[in-house]
Amino acid sequence: MAGIYLLARMVSIFDTTLRDGAQSEGVSFSPEDKIEILRRLDDFGIDFVEGGWPSANPKDDEFFRRAREVDLRHAKLVAFGSTRHSGTTAANDPNLSSLIDCGTEWVCIFGKSWDLHALKALNVTLEENLEMVRDSVAHLVAHGKRVIFDAEHFFDGYAHNREYAMEVLRTAAKAGADWLCLCDTNGGTMPGTMSRVVADVVNSFDVPIGVHNHNDSEVGVANSLVAVEAGALMVQGTINGMGERCGNANLCSIIPNLTLKMGQKTGTVDMSRLTSLSRFVSEMVNQVPDASLPFVGRSAFAHKAGIHISAMNRDPQTYEHLDPTLVGNQRRYLISEQAGTASVMVKLAEMGIELERERGRAILEQIKILESEGFQFEGADASFELIVRRYMGEHIPQFDLGGFRIIVESSGEALISEASVKVTDAEGVLEHTAADGDGPVNALDRALRKALESFYPEIRGVRLVDFKVRVIDGKEGTAAKVRVLIRSTDSQHTWTTVGVSTDIIEASLMALVDSLEYVLMRTRGPMDQRW
Repeated sequence: MAGIYLLARMVSIFDTTLRDGAQSEGVSFSPEDKIEILRRLDDFGIDFVEGGWPSANPKDDEFFRRAREVDLRHAKLVAFGSTRHSGTTAANDPNLSSLIDCGTEWVCIFGKSWDLHALKALNVTLEENLEMVRDSVAHLVAHGKRVIFDAEHFFDGYAHNREYAMEVLRTAAKAGADWLCLCDTNGGTMPGTMSRVVADVVNSFDVPIGVHNHNDSEVGVANSLVAVEAGALMVQGTINGMGERCGNANLCSIIPNLTLKMGQKTGTVDMSRLTSLSRFVSEMVNQVPDASLPFVGRSAFAHKAGIHISAMNRDPQTYEHLDPTLVGNQRRYLISEQAGTASVMVKLAEMGIELERERGRAILEQIKILESEGFQFEGADASFELIVRRYMGEHIPQFDLGGFRIIVESSGEALISEASVKVTDAEGVLEHTAADGDGPVNALDRALRKALESFYPEIRGVRLVDFKVRVIDGKEGTAAKVRVLIRSTDSQHTWTTVGVSTDIIEASLMALVDSLEYVLMRTRGPMDQRW
């Protein structure tokens, strides 16, 4: 029955990034952030977007006021709240009044479905808890709201007292709920149990069933998929799996698995925008995108081993489970000491460089020597391309750093860093300038840019977006080599460069110089090297 029911209906996607995702440690959305993410989720084709809890805080109140003016083409904006408090009625509950007045057609309220929570967390009788559910849902329905009832801690409640957990669902359904959503609030349910319980619920109710899984046991995505197989028709989750503790089930994995692997329909979702949506949300919360995320991560389709790349060059199916362009991502070949000549040749072709195999082998040997000294090029494509272009005689540096000086002094309360540099452009013109900064590397970066901007105005648009320092061999103590990786952007392109030295300033300077050389090569070099 569940299988037939599944094939007959479409799976709805419910995004709670703006509410449950906002409970991630270190994440705080402004109303402007929420509006921008809402627009992107709508453009992507998400069915339901949970915006927050009206009256919970001023920012959510402002968001719902501003959201009234957003013309949503597909998504249904959902307001979140709880069942009424004990000792009152739904008509007198401020929380429910806020849900009625916030301007959304859809609301999602949670209620206790675990008898332990009703008795100990709410300190009410089991009968009163049922009345709170009935009264709240009926009151919202009477005021024209469409209700999604989230049965909090449902799977724990089902394991402890199945009959009571099911009675909570029956109460919400009889009161007029449009959806019943089963929540694995503690994230401890295993996939086998998830499948069995969801099938039981689906076969017991005419109201469509959804699931909301947390990821505390690292099975949030798996649980969501088996729930759909068992008949669930709504999946709740967040972009990139954001959320409290270990996060929610990750929609960036759930959606492509449902659509591309399981053949299920997920509304009007534009799968080709999935990777850009993931990275947009990461940027909005000021987090570096997780490179290892399936489907959307920068490393999801990155290949390093030479034997893999050789096979991939013959047929991508050998080491890829799907075409990365389907989810808006791209294939990457990494260059390292593990690479073979075939890997280098493929990488060169990717860069638009035609080179005979012997010269490719010579480049590989040079890369291996550099990596034995601590360099790492698998994440520094820009530095790798500069090495190749220099080897081929195609790249002539646009500037020469004649020298630099860094002064660090204490003002009593803080350290002040100042850097001065001497730079000569390609015509031999000297520029000598200085700049302050937050630490010596930042001061050096500012001084170098300041000097070069007089020659090359396009550098003004370049900014550093990531700076990583790695001690290569900690056994050497403070004399150990460090590797510095710098990621830069001009708002349209992003590139990474690397530097290695026993001196962190020198390593940083290597990466900084490479970064600026790279952008100048791409803007002022031969036409076949430009963006």
